[in-house]
Amino acid sequence: MLQMRPLPSRWVREYDVKKVPNRAYLSNDTMPKEKLTDDHIASHRPDAVRERLRKNSHQGYLRDFVYGAIDGIVTTLAVVSAVAGAGLQTSIVIILGIANLLGDGFSMAASNYLGIRAELLQKQRLRRSEEQHIAHYPEGEKEEIREIFRKKGFTGPDLERAVEVITSDVKQWVDTMLTDEFGLALAGPNPIKAALATFTAFVLVGFLPLAAFVVQYFFPQTVEHPYTWSAVMTGAAFFGVGAAKSWFIDQPWYKEGFVTLLIGGAAAALAYAVGVMFSGI
Repeated sequence: MLQMRPLPSRWVREYDVKKVPNRAYLSNDTMPKEKLTDDHIASHRPDAVRERLRKNSHQGYLRDFVYGAIDGIVTTLAVVSAVAGAGLQTSIVIILGIANLLGDGFSMAASNYLGIRAELLQKQRLRRSEEQHIAHYPEGEKEEIREIFRKKGFTGPDLERAVEVITSDVKQWVDTMLTDEFGLALAGPNPIKAALATFTAFVLVGFLPLAAFVVQYFFPQTVEHPYTWSAVMTGAAFFGVGAAKSWFIDQPWYKEGFVTLLIGGAAAALAYAVGVMFSGI
């Protein structure tokens, strides 16, 4: 068995991406140098690569949670701002806010469920279609695989060997057609879990603009200006959600936090202005 030597405990080296072959595909020439640490090197050992790819096959629901959280807080703050701008009672703010949380939250979750379910059904239909094509027109389907790998740079015996390997397993054959011909991902989210993530985030985070009004309703002496507190809490939530999102998109946290805050603030300002405009009705 091949034994790998332990890495030096303080080894850190740099490499220049300009030396990487086909660098034009990877990045532009202005891309900065990147430091390689022990963790980087260890993460690319064969066993670590296998484990990482195995874990990556499991679908996460971060996108659905962030989507629900941002939309929940934006729409609820818009409702609260409109009602507060119109000068209506606290009880009305709470009623309309909760109605928005449950109704709009369910609508978003249902839409997410139906959209993901439609994608899964489409994938199943295409899989059945490709299996039938392979059964009735194997040579034509092999030629499609040959063309796919020719575009990837395979030629000569390597190309024929790749075609032979892929077409020796029908499932692998169909998987390749789905990903390379139709551009579909093999792994996908569970529609029910995605919908639950969206609804949960919508309700939990979307409740923040209502929190100050609920506290004032039950404890009138504790909060004097609920809308001010609502705006402050919501602004902090906007910035926090945007900053957290930056961990996954390789952008500065303060930039993403500010962008999310700016968009949410614009929605609140517009809703508040509408409420003031029609307050006399």
